[in-house]
Amino acid sequence: MLKLIILITPKIEAAHHLADEWAALGAPGVTFIESYGLHRLNQSKRKFEILPGMMSMLEILRNREESNVIMLSVVPENLVDPMLTVAQSTLGDLHAPDTGVAFIIDVAHAIGIRHNGKEQTD
Repeated sequence: MLKLIILITPKIEAAHHLADEWAALGAPGVTFIESYGLHRLNQSKRKFEILPGMMSMLEILRNREESNVIMLSVVPENLVDPMLTVAQSTLGDLHAPDTGVAFIIDVAHAIGIRHNGKEQTD
């Protein structure tokens, strides 16, 4: 069965390296999405005294580059444990603060996911 690995981390440079590691393990692709978590929004809000209407919190975060990256990869089940192992060796213990979180979701059907030119199926 195919699995969707979702990993969210503030370590953007390490995430790029991790994507290469995942590809070396056999992941057909990794998608990155920039994100902002509520915890970081609240932390940044406390650091600045901005008058209402002056600037949105999103704009503050973009200027301070305090974002996270969401990594998505649909892979065969046998790659999940090796990919999580390399994630922890690259990012650090995911149980520790400010390293990231990961979770795995079963993929009932996948269309268009290719590895080495061959479509992966469930």
